[in-house]
Amino acid sequence: MGKLVLIELDKQRLPLFPEDSWFVDKVEIKSPEGEIYKFPVYRWITDRSVHRFREGTGLLKLLCPIHLSGFPLFLFSRLTELKLKGLDNCKKNWTNIDDINRVFCCNRSDISDYVQEHWKEDAFFGYQYLNGVDPVLIKLCTALPDNFPVTDAMVFPDCKTTLNGNIFLLDYKNLDGVKANIINGKLQYLMAPLVLLHKTPENKLVPVAIQLKQCPADDNPIFLPTDDEYDWLLAKIFVRSADFNEHQLNAHLLRTHLLAEVFSVSLLRNVPMVHPLYKLLIPNTRYTLQINYLARLLLISPTGVFTEFASSGGEGMMTILKRSLSSMTYTSLCIKDSIAHRGLENVPNYYYRDDGLKLWDIIERFVNKLLSHYYKTDAEVVQDCELQKWIQDIYEHGFLSQECTGIPHRFTTVAEMVKFVTMVIFTCSCQHSAVNNGQYDYGGWMPNTPISLQLPPPTTKGTASEEMMLKTLPDVNTTAQGMATVWLLSKQSSDFVPLGQYPEEQFTEEIPQRMIKDFQGELEAFSITIKTRNKCLEIPYTYLDPKEVENSVAI
Repeated sequence: MGKLVLIELDKQRLPLFPEDSWFVDKVEIKSPEGEIYKFPVYRWITDRSVHRFREGTGLLKLLCPIHLSGFPLFLFSRLTELKLKGLDNCKKNWTNIDDINRVFCCNRSDISDYVQEHWKEDAFFGYQYLNGVDPVLIKLCTALPDNFPVTDAMVFPDCKTTLNGNIFLLDYKNLDGVKANIINGKLQYLMAPLVLLHKTPENKLVPVAIQLKQCPADDNPIFLPTDDEYDWLLAKIFVRSADFNEHQLNAHLLRTHLLAEVFSVSLLRNVPMVHPLYKLLIPNTRYTLQINYLARLLLISPTGVFTEFASSGGEGMMTILKRSLSSMTYTSLCIKDSIAHRGLENVPNYYYRDDGLKLWDIIERFVNKLLSHYYKTDAEVVQDCELQKWIQDIYEHGFLSQECTGIPHRFTTVAEMVKFVTMVIFTCSCQHSAVNNGQYDYGGWMPNTPISLQLPPPTTKGTASEEMMLKTLPDVNTTAQGMATVWLLSKQSSDFVPLGQYPEEQFTEEIPQRMIKDFQGELEAFSITIKTRNKCLEIPYTYLDPKEVENSVAI
């Protein structure tokens, strides 16, 4: 009968039976000559139209449209499950820390317990910028910004240390001047801090100076560890609240969820199902469009939780997203380049960096082997119109054709393609895991990461107190909504698929299947390495353990 290249499927309704939908995994056909042909489908067929599918090998043209299907098991009863029901209507201030603790104690994890115990400590404050949920903001400070007039005498009154060397900067300039939300009828406050961190001889990272607004002024003091207890603690609380908003909108929403959507839509729009790029990347798009739809509906819509209860919700959210997009670069999306650019190659105890670089290398080797199996020369890359349409679409619609981002608008070599595809897989899996999975660990104890703050920061030192701190923290209902949201977002789904596992058999040829097994073997070995290391750590870093990394942005 010759080589079989195409099949047609149509689902006819049986008499007396209701209309139904079928989810087809694949079709396998044995020809009279004994050859096995595999046709990957992995989609719903909901109508009685004729659908055509190409055989699974080779670079062939697409003959039918593709639709993404599948729904994550999304949990909406977050307040009830967290035993917070009844608190969602309480618009009162917290009057003491013990009341917060009684709510928190119902919903704990090992790390959140540690956070509750150590959240006031300077060393733990600094640790979070290496291995918490926002490990991409910190950078080496080689020269103090002009708008941060810190002196050696301020920070090191013993004159034994200087600001030259071992100093790191957190700069929340994206939040400067952002219009803060109104919650429970009260104006909220969102600062744009500058923070200096110092690496001690004991290899701990501790804050040594905090300025809560970008412009120096008499009413914008530089807070120091030597200040009164609540002056210093309140300054750190304002930084942690700023980090909640910076992390959620930039590091999390924009740089993983929305980027993954750009990659997914371009893949579905431009690349045929039988194309090796499609088969390689489609597992990394699982549930992404659906979860982003739910985020738009439930989190960032006009009545969404983030819009109503975060200090940057509403108009401020769009301001921050626009600024974040304008500053996003290809360098910042590739962990090797990002670490070098931020000068963090030698910072000790930076497990996000260590695990992330190792995972990047494992993914890059796999991508290089697999794509090099199909593309033998650079010319074949240049001539692949579907591949070029994919990257062009991403460049135009994801990065608004801005050359300054460094994002390629076309591929001219195999190496260029491999690096970009590695970044896509890393972003959709590893990076999302790093900025998502620890949200309840570090944000469940609200004082460590407040979703909003409802008093302005002190303008002079010596005025802060425990009572002022409690009045500054978000109201009871805002706390409950924030806790429930970060718990939901960091909860592993019941149909979780870890990095490198492919329940749908997209590749049917022997060589790619062998490459996948080798990839899975490397990930398995690295997972064992991480688990062994974590046994010796006071705070285990699990977010880049391949067993805990989801293959796609699915929650």
